[in-house]
Amino acid sequence: MSLMISVSGIRGIVGESLTPKVLTAFAQAFATWIRLQSNPEKETGEDAGPKIVIGRDTRPTGRAIADLVGSTMALCGCKVVDLGIAATPTVEIATVAEQADGGIIITASHNPVEWNALKLLGKQGEFLNETEVQQLLSIFRNEKFTLADWAHVGSTEKNRHHDNTHIERILSLTCIDPGRIAAQHFRVLVDAVEGAGSSIVPELCRKLGVEQVETIYCNGTGIFPRNPEPLPEHMTATVETLKQKQCDLAIVVDPDADRLALICEDGSLFGEEYSLVACADFYLRHKQGPVVNNLSSSRALEDIAEKHGQPCYSAKVGEANVIDVMKRQGAVIGGEGNGGIILPELHYGRDALAGIALILQAFTDWREEAAENSTLSRFRKHFPDYFMAKQKVRLTGKPESLDRIFSAIAAAYPEAAINTEDGMKLDFPNEWIHVRPSNTEPVLRIYTEAKSRQRAESLAETFRKEIASRVGTL
Repeated sequence: MSLMISVSGIRGIVGESLTPKVLTAFAQAFATWIRLQSNPEKETGEDAGPKIVIGRDTRPTGRAIADLVGSTMALCGCKVVDLGIAATPTVEIATVAEQADGGIIITASHNPVEWNALKLLGKQGEFLNETEVQQLLSIFRNEKFTLADWAHVGSTEKNRHHDNTHIERILSLTCIDPGRIAAQHFRVLVDAVEGAGSSIVPELCRKLGVEQVETIYCNGTGIFPRNPEPLPEHMTATVETLKQKQCDLAIVVDPDADRLALICEDGSLFGEEYSLVACADFYLRHKQGPVVNNLSSSRALEDIAEKHGQPCYSAKVGEANVIDVMKRQGAVIGGEGNGGIILPELHYGRDALAGIALILQAFTDWREEAAENSTLSRFRKHFPDYFMAKQKVRLTGKPESLDRIFSAIAAAYPEAAINTEDGMKLDFPNEWIHVRPSNTEPVLRIYTEAKSRQRAESLAETFRKEIASRVGTL
């Protein structure tokens, strides 16, 4: 498996593509790039070094990588603030709170445990954009690193207080009222899949007023007990515990706690798509403005925005792309259909903890008004109902030939609105199909949404067959 490099970071399998040589080279390149951002004319390490925040998830390889990367950055003249185990959004918030010049998150998110990654942040606590990544890669490939001499070697200090910073920032949101949440006497199950959310998510729930917090997979071992993707077939033990403990809901986060999924009291999944939908519906009552999702996200968000008299914009798939559109359109909330909620009032980054606060407050508000049967499964029925399906087709030829295939398919559906910004999306009055090449493997991904599960699955299969028949001409 080769190294994967994108706006989401440098990712690979530890000991194979992600080696000590690769890690130290990228750390040196990042330190050099950071220094050039503050002083483009200076290429020596003789001035006061930049400050870098580092945090990691719980993977067994995380500590060794953090030590290696941190020491390398110090040898490049940087002052390193080591957060230890920290959620991705916590590192993003800490980078700004520390007035740092950049940050590094050591996590491969939902990838299997043998993977790890360096996710790189600028001084605003946001992922590097495509232009910045290319600048970094140029430094990396040319090995033109800025190092420190013996008298200007940097330092490393530990700071374990930014979990509290993150929680306090959430509690300070004017739309959040822990007292009212406490009056609901919630019993909540937290599943952190042994990741970075193992400690901070239960603590946030308590601070938000949850009366009883039960946990499963919250020991922070970094050994994932199941596939981190919150699909029904992966959630059996969590659902069983939810029912056994008679909880009102389960909160599920991914290994670096930037994505949120919910399970209802009856064991049904709330749906990752609907984490953002429910949060936006609540937040737009408190702050008006545009909303943003990506092209593969549910139309339900557009319906919610329309209900509140606000526009909904769609970006290319990818957190950085969504954030770019949010900034340009002045969006007040946005995210992706994978449970990634972005609240600019806090910071520009996917944040499961912000989503938890918004969901608990939204559910509280609804329960205060509901006459009876005020369960989460009932609350879920409050939102527009859509069903999604996914398929994929393996590619065997040249990607540039895809334009010809997309054009031929689009011509066969003249009644559809066509969007070719990210692959091809066919938008019909009651359903849509999005086909796009994967950024990580040689496949075309097919996403469909319709008013029934059967129709969504039928559309996905129809387009899979149609595209597969045409891919043979690549």
